[in-house]
Amino acid sequence: MIRIDTVTKRYPDGTVAVDRLSLDIPDRSITVLVGPSGCGKTTTLRMINRMVDPSEGSILLDGADIREQPVNALRRSMGYVIQNAGLFPHRTIVDNIATVPRLLGWGKQKSRERAAELMERVGLDTALARRYPYQLSGGQQQRVGVARALAADPPVLLMDEPFSAVDPVVRKGLQDELLRIQDELGKTIVFVTHDIDEAIKLGSMVAVLRTGGRLAQYAPPAELLTAPADPFVEDFLGADRGIRRLSFFGSRGLDLRTAPIVAADAGAERIAAAAADGAPYLLVTDGDGKPLGWAAREDLADGPADPARLLPHGRPFVYGEGSLRAALDCAVLSPTGWAVAVDDAGRAVGVVSQQAIGEAIRSAHAEDGGAAAPAAEAEAKVAG
Repeated sequence: MIRIDTVTKRYPDGTVAVDRLSLDIPDRSITVLVGPSGCGKTTTLRMINRMVDPSEGSILLDGADIREQPVNALRRSMGYVIQNAGLFPHRTIVDNIATVPRLLGWGKQKSRERAAELMERVGLDTALARRYPYQLSGGQQQRVGVARALAADPPVLLMDEPFSAVDPVVRKGLQDELLRIQDELGKTIVFVTHDIDEAIKLGSMVAVLRTGGRLAQYAPPAELLTAPADPFVEDFLGADRGIRRLSFFGSRGLDLRTAPIVAADAGAERIAAAAADGAPYLLVTDGDGKPLGWAAREDLADGPADPARLLPHGRPFVYGEGSLRAALDCAVLSPTGWAVAVDDAGRAVGVVSQQAIGEAIRSAHAEDGGAAAPAAEAEAKVAG
């Protein structure tokens, strides 16, 4: 465990970057520091590996004060990932990743073997090993940065807004990759971001800091969204915090309908049976059961669907794995107002209306002990 005990960082000009901060950061979890610019997130992270020394208070690592350890040994025991990766431009990818093992005295061959192993773990093609950073995309460079931080198998990983400089699609992929790696390795990760969605997605615990480096609230993401500590936290979470909270409710209990699903080559009898279900649109699938698009019932009255006349089926969600938030998002974005549920292979397993999703939201909140405000916000979104 990392214990930050009443830590203050005050600069010579009197500026207080962190003010009497106390946090217990649990082992084998992701703890996210989030807040507006100037709230002391990065300063706190840098105090953990002594890139910055606190003015007051102490930081303990497994019960030992970090000031009692040689600073170089301390830093080499912690992986560190920053924005834009911070790679050495004159070193190949494999040698960038092998940097810390080489500093620790590993042989060149062993260090490079470890680097190749980590390239695969973070989703990088080992064919990139001999390239230089400028030859990689921004997302690939960030993966190299993560691999380098993991190279010596440190128990602690510090990450300072590592994904903020890439586009949203790449960022989501990097977040998913980090969660997968964490599930496999179980590191103690301290992650800094200014993005509340990223904090909610990644964090086991989330610390919201206010300007001036004071702690506003420290809680698991679901608790943070359900019960903000004060107006500052509530404002920082945003007006759609009820929608964000739906990320913690699974889609397994949704009442899916399968009758409105028909294959593109379905005969008149099957189409008639599907239309009799009463759904305003039918979901047309290919021969493998994968969705092609929506057709109005009347458009199928004379036989199989014309692919050119289908409405787009929108983005489906994976039933059971996706959350109620994902299902709601799919329904809202669908031209028919219905969401398509698929299995891991992308085959349609059912469709669900906004009304049914709204009922699932009410049930989920009731089972969770009630959360009137978030529930009301979510239901208003459904109604809209």
